[in-house]
Amino acid sequence: MSDQSSGGSKLAASTAIKIALTTSRQEERDLIDSARQQFVNAAAVDFGGEFIASVSKIIERAVIAAKREHVIGSTHAEEGAVAGAAHEAVSQLMQKAVGLNVGGKIGIARFEDHIGVCAYFGIGLLHLNEISIGLGHRVV
Repeated sequence: MSDQSSGGSKLAASTAIKIALTTSRQEERDLIDSARQQFVNAAAVDFGGEFIASVSKIIERAVIAAKREHVIGSTHAEEGAVAGAAHEAVSQLMQKAVGLNVGGKIGIARFEDHIGVCAYFGIGLLHLNEISIGLGHRVV
């Protein structure tokens, strides 16, 4: 087994984090292209709104973005893996976000059978934001 294979979860997770933290569409596209050179497929999607009302939309958007960018296929297992990892990432931020508005980006990355999903959140009201990330991982 190669070093990359044994560290597949770390590679998928770190790529998802990097994608979620990009500040422009061009930086996002460059990072996705760079990840492909390491055999990592990646995608990103923005979100925003009141936290409780947004949770299902955030998870749904993560699955749609992963399919659109060919990170996953259309199998139930792959869609479920992304949805589960996205739910885990969002759940880690729940205590801070309940009752407040959130906005940010979801980064999704896959290396071999490892899928990492990072939720980057700005949480708060007006310009008084807390910044947080959550991370989920699943194996297909």
